Amino acid sequence: MNSVPLHPRLALPVALATALFDTAASAARKTVRGAVGHRRRGFTLRPGPDTPLWNELVRQAGPLLHRRGSKAQLAKILGLPRQRLQDCLKTRTACLDGERTLLLLCWIAARQQGRDLTA
Repeated sequence: MNSVPLHPRLALPVALATALFDTAASAARKTVRGAVGHRRRGFTLRPGPDTPLWNELVRQAGPLLHRRGSKAQLAKILGLPRQRLQDCLKTRTACLDGERTLLLLCWIAARQQGRDLTA
């Protein structure tokens, strides 16, 4: 596999690192398979470990919502009540629909560039 000879002192750490990597990759594959297997067709996806992209989107939005009034402004842009936005971004008990998720993604990108979107 490796054409460069390995120093004898590195043989054990490399073997251990390789075994850990293989185990982690296997666990990740099983997790994905298990998550896909639990989904039933036609049912709403709930936030949690099965929604890594949504979780990352919420994580990216968090720091941008610290300024006073920013959550209310975002709720107005998305056309949602503030409580619904709270359910989606803070308590993580709900997800936005597709159109509003794309709008949230655009809002995050604009805010990260220092621009503001207005309703």
